[in-house]
Amino acid sequence: MKITLTLTLIMFVQVLFGQKSLTPQWQSDTTLRSPESVWVDAKNKVLYVSNTIAFEPNTTAFISKLDMDGKFIKRDWVTGLNAVLGIGIHKNRLYAAEAFSKSIAVIDIDKASIVKRITIDGAELLNDITVDSKGIVYVSDTRLGKIYRIENDSPMLYAENLKGANGLLAVGKDLYVLSDGALVKIDQDKKTTVISKGMEGGLDGVVQIKPNEFVVSGWQGLIYHVKPDGSNAVLLDTRDKKINAADIGYDKSSGMLYVPTVRSNSVQAYKLD
Repeated sequence: MKITLTLTLIMFVQVLFGQKSLTPQWQSDTTLRSPESVWVDAKNKVLYVSNTIAFEPNTTAFISKLDMDGKFIKRDWVTGLNAVLGIGIHKNRLYAAEAFSKSIAVIDIDKASIVKRITIDGAELLNDITVDSKGIVYVSDTRLGKIYRIENDSPMLYAENLKGANGLLAVGKDLYVLSDGALVKIDQDKKTTVISKGMEGGLDGVVQIKPNEFVVSGWQGLIYHVKPDGSNAVLLDTRDKKINAADIGYDKSSGMLYVPTVRSNSVQAYKLD
């Protein structure tokens, strides 16, 4: 009876204060190579994972294709990439940021081949990618604190002075950016609003779980829940185990969060409750 009352109390507190929790579900095998970004294609039940291999120029990287249980559909799905980090999809195109090549590789998903590269002159460290509903691509340059906007394969500077800009998320007409320990919103008029701040761990990935509610990852091994009021709470801390948490993916239909672990060479799946 005491255990039942304790569990009931915990559930009541979670509901009352909007507290979330993560429950481990599975881990992929460890033949990935420095997996940095997970993109969830819930419609086709596929996970795409970028494999950076080594964070240095002229590194031959690749993208893997997994099922929703973390099993390989094809480990070396697309090869010939260079230090690939963030990835994003619109229709039949997958966009991959090549960190040091100043380029976005454009991949035909049906053909599993690179069809072109979009060069961004002046970029120094291209990192995360998001794509809005119209197919406009946004990519962060972490080293220069800039965001570029790509429409019809033509890049232009969209925002700057965003220290350490990394994780991006397009929601409607708004763009969310992880910068300097904070989640920042840039609206269609380019007005900047700090949504939540004071987060640690080298912020890397951001997903939306409900309107005005987010999950944010910190590369060093932290996962945060950002609440509608802007407060944040740590859901997971694996820093002591030296397990990273890079550019996360989320499936709203199942409530599953997918975490690329980089140095542990795997993707870990958690149920978000």
